[in-house]
Amino acid sequence: MVDVTVRGAGIFGLSIAWTCAKRGAKVQIFDPFGPGAGSSGGLVGALAPHVPENWNAKKAFQFESLIMAKPFWTQVEATGGVSPGYARLGRLQPIADARGLELARAREQTAATLWQGQADWIVRAVDQIGAWCPPSPTGFVIHDTLSARMHPRRACAALVAALAVMGIEVTTDAPDKGQVIHATGLAGLQELSTAFGKTVGNGVKGQAALLRFDAGAVPQLFADAVHIVPHADGTLAIGSTSEREYDDPSSTDSALDYVLDRAMRAVPVLHGAEVIERWAGIRPRSKSRAPMLGAHPLHTGQFIANGGFKIGFGMAPKVAEVMADLVLDGRDAIPEDFHPKASL
Repeated sequence: MVDVTVRGAGIFGLSIAWTCAKRGAKVQIFDPFGPGAGSSGGLVGALAPHVPENWNAKKAFQFESLIMAKPFWTQVEATGGVSPGYARLGRLQPIADARGLELARAREQTAATLWQGQADWIVRAVDQIGAWCPPSPTGFVIHDTLSARMHPRRACAALVAALAVMGIEVTTDAPDKGQVIHATGLAGLQELSTAFGKTVGNGVKGQAALLRFDAGAVPQLFADAVHIVPHADGTLAIGSTSEREYDDPSSTDSALDYVLDRAMRAVPVLHGAEVIERWAGIRPRSKSRAPMLGAHPLHTGQFIANGGFKIGFGMAPKVAEVMADLVLDGRDAIPEDFHPKASL
């Protein structure tokens, strides 16, 4: 007997399958391309929050998910024996000008309230940080302690290993049984757009690179709109582009060269590091820019979990929780803006 069928083995599908299985459900999960085959097989893995101001349901949901991440990934690793490369090491951001410094200081106060004392957003002088710090025109950086890093591919592999211990294998196909959840990424958004005759969501190409550079257990950097994420395996990821128009979804080009150049200028110590991989992929973006969670607009009695554009890994623990609540217990704790109608 199968209680839950999960279509799609990206980060949303794998996390939902894991959470449902932990609650005792009999789960099957399949993906014709295998686990982590789409945008979930990327390189960057920056689990970073929105700025702590103008609070809304999306920011609150993301905050809760980032707080949930450590116990979530600790249990996944303990079960399957594969590390996702998770560590909550924070993030440093240079402050460009006096106005930016004023805003950053104001956000220190709002973070103290909105982040409930569970993480900090602090303005610090560059000379307080040490060697691993991007140059800053003002001499100050934002240091938040909520951001975390993980290696996306290793995270997917960790979930696959944990599911296998629970007797669940990711297959390429299976008949729908029990409650059905569509976590099918770009293909799912395209299906909706075709059916409704309008753009419900689309794909945004991202290009990233992996460097052979062991920075150690240090914060990730966000400088010149570039994510610079040191991984636990002695590599360092740089990304990414956001391309609405593209010809080849899987090729890298001068756009990535430009991102790499900006990263080198922002963090000069990276000059000369070997680029060991260049990656490109398409990330599913719902029209509302929020995850699309809840009853499926096309498949009556079935469910959807899609649109984790840029924040899918950070949102995954909380997405898995609310989808399990809905599918297994009939309890809808999904923010209103996340329901599919927000994108229709």
